[in-house]
Amino acid sequence: MTAEMIAPEWMHRQITSEQYDSWSEEQCAGIEVVDGMVVVSPSASKRHNRLARLLANALDEAGGGEWNADTDFDVRLQDVPLNNRRPDVVVYRADTIDESPTRPEHVLLLVEVVSPGSETTDRVVELDQYATAGIPFYWRVEQAAGRVPVVHTYVLDEAARAYRAGEVFLGRVEAVAPYAVEIDLGGL
Repeated sequence: MTAEMIAPEWMHRQITSEQYDSWSEEQCAGIEVVDGMVVVSPSASKRHNRLARLLANALDEAGGGEWNADTDFDVRLQDVPLNNRRPDVVVYRADTIDESPTRPEHVLLLVEVVSPGSETTDRVVELDQYATAGIPFYWRVEQAAGRVPVVHTYVLDEAARAYRAGEVFLGRVEAVAPYAVEIDLGGL
């Protein structure tokens, strides 16, 4: 069995932002690009997707007319080498809805829901990448079947380009900067 039988040739070489931008939405779905290399993400569980959608809906409502919250699209952290992440929830400036790609300066908050297999990436790798890119807020949501989700919040220290840990919430998030949000996740 050859590598080509397992994954297409383009997944074995570094790609540029121009190449990535020429691909269709279908080609880009379910992948991220880290240091120019394509990383395939397995499909998330229904629990994971539901939690991301609930968070996005609550954050979208809280954002009013200034901020939108959505799921399942790319955030271009840098062009060279290409770093394109697909966070579970992105809160971005409403006036940039038609701009593509979404850039760090458009983003207020990124949320990652930790799934089996993504623990190290969500807890360490993305934390560093998002801070380096200058994303002001990052939330990491830990979930386990039958348990209330735990939301870990991080705030960017702009001078250090690193996050400092914020508050940790169990199942309910209230009055979290930059705007008030109340989310009851107890039913998941």
